Amino acid sequence: MKGSLDFKELMCEVEKEIEPACKNMREICLENQHRVLNVFKEARVSDHHLKGSTGYGYNDPGREVLDNVYAEIFGAEAALVRGQIASGTHAIALCLFGILRPGDKLLSINGAPYDTLQKVVGIRGRPQGSLTDWGIQYEQVELLPVGELDWPAIERALEFPVKMVMIQRSRGYSLRRPLDVHTIGSIVNLVRAKQPNAVIFVDNCYGEFVETLEPPSVGVDITAGSLIKNPGGGLAPTGGYIVGRKELVQAASFRLTAPGIGSDVGATLDWHRMFFQGLFLAPSVVSQALKGAIFTARLFERLGFEVTPSFKESRTDIVQAVILGSASRLVAFCQAVQNASPIDSHVRPEPWAMPGYEDPVVMAAGTFVQGGSLELTADGPLREPYAAYFQGGLTFEHVKIAALSAAEQVLKVSDGL
Repeated sequence: MKGSLDFKELMCEVEKEIEPACKNMREICLENQHRVLNVFKEARVSDHHLKGSTGYGYNDPGREVLDNVYAEIFGAEAALVRGQIASGTHAIALCLFGILRPGDKLLSINGAPYDTLQKVVGIRGRPQGSLTDWGIQYEQVELLPVGELDWPAIERALEFPVKMVMIQRSRGYSLRRPLDVHTIGSIVNLVRAKQPNAVIFVDNCYGEFVETLEPPSVGVDITAGSLIKNPGGGLAPTGGYIVGRKELVQAASFRLTAPGIGSDVGATLDWHRMFFQGLFLAPSVVSQALKGAIFTARLFERLGFEVTPSFKESRTDIVQAVILGSASRLVAFCQAVQNASPIDSHVRPEPWAMPGYEDPVVMAAGTFVQGGSLELTADGPLREPYAAYFQGGLTFEHVKIAALSAAEQVLKVSDGL
C-alpha cells in the first residue's frame, strides 16, 4: 500500500479534515494581532524607535519603548528584551540566578526541566556555577504515568517553604501534555493558597501567541523566552525576553549586566527594527506554524503513526511530536526536513552530542537564523520512543512540503528500502 500511496491526494484529504482546527487558529491569530497592533499604537512606536545604539547604549528610546510594548502585550508590569540574551536557556538562567539565593528552594511542579536547563539547575553533571553549586535546593514533582500533573503531590510539596515554583509550559523532549494558560492559572491559585510569597516562574518557550493570553495575565510573577522562537516572528536574529513584576525583572537585569546597572545599559546596534517588526508579525507567523503542525499531525496519523497532540486537540505550544519508533526513521525524518529547507538543503544532519543534552541529538535546522525554531526545525534525541519534535514554519505551504517529504522518506525506511 505504502509504495502506491498518492501523496497529492492524501494532502488534499488531510487539508479538508483539518479545516475546522485551522479556522480556530485563524480566530486566535486575529485576536492576538489586534492586541499587538493596539499596543504598538498606544506606545506611539515611531521610526526613530527602530534605530539602535552603540557603546554603553545610554538613553536608548527604542529599547525603552520595546520593553514597554512587550510588558503590555504580555500583561506584565515590566520587561527586559535584549539581544545580549543568547538563548531561551540564558533568559531562564537570568531569572533563576537573579532571584534565588543560597538556602532557597526551587520547586519544579511538572517533572524535570528541559535538557539544557538540567545542568543550569545542577541535577545532571553538577557543573561548576549551577544552582546547586551555589547552595540552592532543588525539588521536582514527577508527572503521573500518563503525563498529567500530579496535583496531590504538588500540594504536598507546597507544605514546605519554597522560594520559587518553576513551570515549563512546552513539552520539551518529552511526550507529556504541554500546559495551557488556564491550567497555569490553576497552578497559580494553588501556590498562592499554600505559599503566598513564593515566586511563580514560567518557561514560556514555544508558547507565545498560541493562545490569546500569556502567563503574566493569570498571575505568574515572571516569565521568560527566546526571540528566535515565537515572539521574534522569524526576523529577530538573536535575543531573549523576560516579563513580569518590576522588581523581579530588575533582579534578572542585574544578573545580565551588573548590580546597580541592570537594564540601563546595553547597545542595541541595528536590532531594533527586526525586534519590533518580528513582534508585530509574530501572531501571524505562529498561526502559520500551528496550521502546519496540525497538518503534520493528521498526515502522520493517516499513515499509522502515533502523534501528540492529535490534529483535533487544542494547542498551547507550536511543537508537534511524531513518534517514529526507531532511530533510522527519526534520522530519515530530520534529513528530509533539512532537504526541504531553504538554507543548507544539501546538508545531511547526523546524530551528535550537542552541548547540554543527555543523548545524541539529530537536528534539522535549515533556517535563516541559526537555531531559529519558529522558521522550521525538526529534532529529537536518539532514545525511546524515537520521537521527532517538529516545530515552526514561516509559511503553511513550506510546512506542508517538508512534512510530505518527511513522510515519504520515513515510509521508505519502514519498508526496508
